[in-house]
Amino acid sequence: MKLEPVDGDDPRDILRGLRSAIHGAGPALGLGMVSAVPGTVRAGTAVVVTTSGSTGVPKSVILSRDALTASALATFARIGEGAWLLALPASYVAGLQVLVRAIVADREPAIVSGSFTPQSFTAAALTMASSMHGVRVPTYTSLVPAQLSRLLEAAEEDRSVAAALRSFEAILVGGQALPPVVLERAQAAGARIVRTYGSTETSGGCVYDGRPLDGVGIRIVDGEVQLSGPTLADGYLGQPEMTDAAFRADRAGRRWYRTGDAGLLEDGVLRVKGRIDNVIVSGGINISLDRVERIVRSVPGLSGAVVIGVPDERWGEASVVVASRGEALRRSESVQLEEARAAVAAEIGAHARPARLVLVDELATLPSGKPDREAIRRAVASLH
Repeated sequence: MKLEPVDGDDPRDILRGLRSAIHGAGPALGLGMVSAVPGTVRAGTAVVVTTSGSTGVPKSVILSRDALTASALATFARIGEGAWLLALPASYVAGLQVLVRAIVADREPAIVSGSFTPQSFTAAALTMASSMHGVRVPTYTSLVPAQLSRLLEAAEEDRSVAAALRSFEAILVGGQALPPVVLERAQAAGARIVRTYGSTETSGGCVYDGRPLDGVGIRIVDGEVQLSGPTLADGYLGQPEMTDAAFRADRAGRRWYRTGDAGLLEDGVLRVKGRIDNVIVSGGINISLDRVERIVRSVPGLSGAVVIGVPDERWGEASVVVASRGEALRRSESVQLEEARAAVAAEIGAHARPARLVLVDELATLPSGKPDREAIRRAVASLH
């Protein structure tokens, strides 16, 4: 089957090609490809999504028509069916799945025009109102936490933004953990939030509010979250060793994807605790930066902060909190750092307290909206 790279991020170009690929008539789409790749893929492939993520290691994930469609149908079964608004880049899996759901539902998606702003989002959202047989058609969208935070800030001053947030039957939020303080603000504003967990390898979010979608399996092996089901990718294009390492079959022949995330199951609800490998060794003690970051984000004014590891002459490694000046409250950096250190010490211990707080004009992000941790780490390193 032919693989046709799609240049640029115009969602309408992607939508046209995706509709043909999903229906089986057209070539598979190659999204995010920056180098030469094989010109063909296996039959049934709909999309190959190339992403480097926050680690800088490129990978081209093969997603079949069946996997993408299974994901869309499972989402409908969980939250309902209706009209979708695209507010994310269509070349990333969360945005791609918005288009897939629209295609499977046989509805034209609404698309945020130009760059994402509270105003462009609101303009698109408030034009979606429609009805069928006298009944309002439910509307849905997907966001990353940074977008939701931006909308909530604007909603405090602009009633139309607040109305747009309330207009959706459900707003899926994924890509990274949603800080509890942001979730509380969203719920207080009347927004119906569904926290999603998944990756490109699972055709996007496949666990909603801690519970797997229909057909999705979860198990914890040596502390690692592993996922199975019809939404799994076929593997990585041209990388058989990476495919074999990430996708393992059990004795019954069922394929499991090794997420690399640490987690646990409590009464059937998944709790993700962070990346297994996002750990520093400070003074001979292992410290999970994801856990520190989760606690730091509970501190007022630091809900969007990123915690990174840096070399430290005394301890070997230490953690640094990096936050946006625009979000930080009007208090001294030393006061906010002490609040963050106190919160971390109370929950983990004094050994895990962050060493510094660095305020920047704007946190570097990937096109997907996630923090670009490598760029942030380099920027902090350059301060020395």
